[in-house]
Amino acid sequence: MRYASTRPGTVSAPASTSPPNTAPQDWPTPEQAYANAPGINSEIGWTARFLANSACFTELGREFYLRKAALLDRIALLDEPDAYGDASQAADAAALYLLDLDQPGVICDPRAYVRQQYARSLAPDQ
Repeated sequence: MRYASTRPGTVSAPASTSPPNTAPQDWPTPEQAYANAPGINSEIGWTARFLANSACFTELGREFYLRKAALLDRIALLDEPDAYGDASQAADAAALYLLDLDQPGVICDPRAYVRQQYARSLAPDQ
């Protein structure tokens, strides 16, 4: 079982852990979460343009960190489950950053949280 990365001094939870009282549809699969997402190359371009147009030391905001975490998750999924390498570690780190930013008050797989939040951001009612 893969464990979610955590900062030093914190307890790690199994990556498959989901918060209590949530329905399975609240935690989309990668295929569900990214079904309507722009292509990976498009998201790389968006991320690069966003950074290029931002002043140094500017707070980048939640949308940037969510899209970056989703992009890194999608890239890591290209290698997984065959290999857990640099792309997976980068995706885990970005997901943990988003969790830390949002402070949702749940214990879950950070990358599952990214998928949930990204799918919600693409939903027509958002």
